[in-house]
Amino acid sequence: MRKVIFYIEGLDCAHCAANMEHAVLKLENIKSCHIDFLSGKVSFETDVEDVDEIKNVVFDTMKNHEDQIRLVNKPQKASVSHKHHHDHGCACECSEHHHDHDSCGCDHHHDHDEHEHNEEGNTALKQLIVGFILFVVGLFLKDTLQIVVLLASYLVLGFFVIKNAIVNIGKGRVFDENFLMTVATIAAIYLQDYKEAVAVMLFYQIGEYFQDLAVDRSRNSITSLMEIRPEKAWVDQDGEWQEVHVETVEVGNTILVKPGERIPLDGKITKGKSSLDTSSLTGESDPVDVQEEDLVLSGTLNMTGVLEICVEKTSEESMVAKILELVENSDENRASSETFISKFARWYTPIVVCSAVVVALGVGFFGAGIQEGIYRACTFLVISCPCALVISIPLSFFAGIGGLSKQGILVKGANMVEALANIDTVVFDKTGTLTTGQFHISKIYPAEGVLESSVLCDANVGEIYSNHPIALGLKREFTEKIDELKISSYEEIAGRGISVMYEKDELLVGNVRLMEDHGIHVEKPDNHGTVVFVAKNNQYQGCILLVDTIKQDAKESIEKLQKMHKKCVMVSGDQSANVELVKQQLGLNLAYGNALPQDKVEIVSSLKENGKICFVGDGVNDAPVLAVSDLGVAMGGAGSDAAIDAADVVLMKDKVKDIPLAISASKRILKIADENIYGAIFIKVLVLILGAFGYANMWLAIFADTGVALLCVLNSTRLLRVK
Repeated sequence: MRKVIFYIEGLDCAHCAANMEHAVLKLENIKSCHIDFLSGKVSFETDVEDVDEIKNVVFDTMKNHEDQIRLVNKPQKASVSHKHHHDHGCACECSEHHHDHDSCGCDHHHDHDEHEHNEEGNTALKQLIVGFILFVVGLFLKDTLQIVVLLASYLVLGFFVIKNAIVNIGKGRVFDENFLMTVATIAAIYLQDYKEAVAVMLFYQIGEYFQDLAVDRSRNSITSLMEIRPEKAWVDQDGEWQEVHVETVEVGNTILVKPGERIPLDGKITKGKSSLDTSSLTGESDPVDVQEEDLVLSGTLNMTGVLEICVEKTSEESMVAKILELVENSDENRASSETFISKFARWYTPIVVCSAVVVALGVGFFGAGIQEGIYRACTFLVISCPCALVISIPLSFFAGIGGLSKQGILVKGANMVEALANIDTVVFDKTGTLTTGQFHISKIYPAEGVLESSVLCDANVGEIYSNHPIALGLKREFTEKIDELKISSYEEIAGRGISVMYEKDELLVGNVRLMEDHGIHVEKPDNHGTVVFVAKNNQYQGCILLVDTIKQDAKESIEKLQKMHKKCVMVSGDQSANVELVKQQLGLNLAYGNALPQDKVEIVSSLKENGKICFVGDGVNDAPVLAVSDLGVAMGGAGSDAAIDAADVVLMKDKVKDIPLAISASKRILKIADENIYGAIFIKVLVLILGAFGYANMWLAIFADTGVALLCVLNSTRLLRVK
C-alpha cells in the first residue's frame, strides 16, 4: 500500500471537495482518500504500482465534478478566484511529493498557474462591477427597457452559474449550488420579479466573492509556512561553491549560508558566527547567537554573519521537513465534528430540496396559490446550499492549527486538538522537560584512597559516547583528552548505565542499580541531586553528585494547569529523593522516581483509568510512553527525533508554559467550531421555517447561504491569533 499526494488549484467549494472525495473512494484500488478544500492537497492510498496512472484516474474523477480544477506543483499563495470560471488547461503533471523541479518544468507551470489564478480573480471582480452597474441603471428605467437591462445584468452575473448548472446536469449531478441558484432565479423571472432575480444573483455573487477572499487569506497565512524551506543550497565542491537543489546535498557536505538566507539543512557550524532568527520554527522573535560547533536547524534565518555548516541530516530528515510534514498532514486526522458535518451535509441538501417541493405543492394547492408556492420553494432552494456547514468546521481547525504553529506549537491533526482540549492529567518527564537538563557537578565523593580526579576521569571514559544530559554535565567540567583507541568494548545497559573496557580495566559507570547488579557496595551522599557511581574492576571508586535546575516557567505553568483543573504528575528515572524535591518545589500532585522506560509505560497506563492522559517528554526513552498516552507532547527544539516522531504535539520552544497555552487554545478552537456549526444550522433552519410560512424572501435566503458562510469564515480567522 502506498500513499500518493498531489496538489490542485481552482477548488473553491467545500461541499464540492466532499463530493469529489466521496466519488474517489468509489474507485477500484483506492483504500482511503482525503481532499482538503483549504490547502488544495489531495492524498489517497492505493495498491496500484503505476502511480502516474492511478493519479490521473483520481484527477479525472475529480475533474468530472469540477471542471476548473488543475494540477499544481505545490501549495501556492492564493489570490481571489471564482468557482464559476473555466479552466485554461495549465497543469503540472508531477506525481511525487518531492521531485526534481528542473526536470519537470514545475516552475514554469507555477508562474503560469498563478498568473491565470490572478486573472480569474480580476475577471470575477469585473463581472460583479459590470453586473452591479447594469442592475443600478435598470432600477431607474421603466417598462421594456428596464426588463432588457435587468436581464442583461442577470446574464452577466449568472452566466457561469447557469453554464455550470447545465454541464453538471449532463454529468448526473443535480443538487449542486449552481443548479439551485439557477432554478431559484429563473423561477423569479417566471414570476416577472426581475429585480429580485437579479438582486438574488448579485448578492449571491458578492457573498461568494468575499467568502473566497476570506478563505484565500486564511490559506495564505498557513501556506506561508511553506516559504521556510529553501530549495537551493551553496555546497563546497572541490573548493568551489556550487548552488544545487537541497535534495541533492548529502550528509557530511559543507554548505555556505550568507546573511539574509535561510539555513537549508540541519548541521553543525564549522566556520563563522552569526545571529539567527528562529521565529519561523519557534515563534520567538529574539535572535539567537551561534558560533563554531553549535548545532543549527533548517528553516532559521541567518541575520548577520557568513556561516559554513557541516550537514548532519538530509533534506527529508531535516527539522524544516518534519515541521512542514506535520502542517501538511494535519488535515488528514479529522475531528469527530468534521466527520459528523460531512455526513450531515450529504443528507441535508436532498432533504431541503424535497421539502421545497412539498412547500410548493402545499402552498400552491392549499394556501396562497401556485405562484406563491413556487416563490417559497425557491427560497428553500437558495437556503439549501450546505457550503456554510461544510466549510465551518475544517476552516476552524485549519486556522486554529495554523495559529498554534506560529507560536511554535505543532499539532498533528484536528483529532489531536480535541484530545488536547479534553485532557484530565498531564504527566511530565523531569530532565529536560521540567528542568533545564543542564547538569553541573556539585561535589565528588571519592572512596578511601582514591583521588577525585581519578573518579572524574573514569566517569568520563564511561560517558565518552553518550549525549545524555548527565554525560554532558560530566564532560563540561573535564578538560583532559581521552584516548579512544584504548577502549576495547563499550556496552550501554538500559536503565542502569555503561560498562566499558579501558586498557585492561573494566569500568562501570551508572546508577546504584548497576552497582547492586554487580554486588558492589556503594556509599550514597546525603545531598539531593543525581548521583553517578563509578567502579573499576568491581571495586567501588566513588561517586559524583550532579544537580539540575528547574526551568523558570515550570512552576507558573503547573499552577496554570491546576487552575484549569488538570492533575499534574511527574515520572522520572531519577532517584526518588530528587524527584520528591522537585515535586515539592513545583507543587505537583504526584511524582514517581526510579522509573525505567517500561515503568513509565505502566504508570501512565494505570493513570489512564482515571481520565485522559497527556505525557510530556523529550528523550529517546520517552518515545514508548509518548506513543501509549492519549496524547504525547514532545519538546521539539532539543528533543530527540524519536520523541518528535512519536508525539502528537511538538513544542518547538521547549517551554513548559506552551502546554497550558496549547490546551486553552484547543478549547477555543472547539468553541469557535461549535459556534460555526450551531450558528449556521440555527440560522438556516430559522430562515427555512420563515420561508415556509412566507415571512422570508430571497434576500434573507441569500444571507442564510453566502452570508452565513462568510460569517463562519470570519469567525474562524480569529483563531489565527492565539491568545
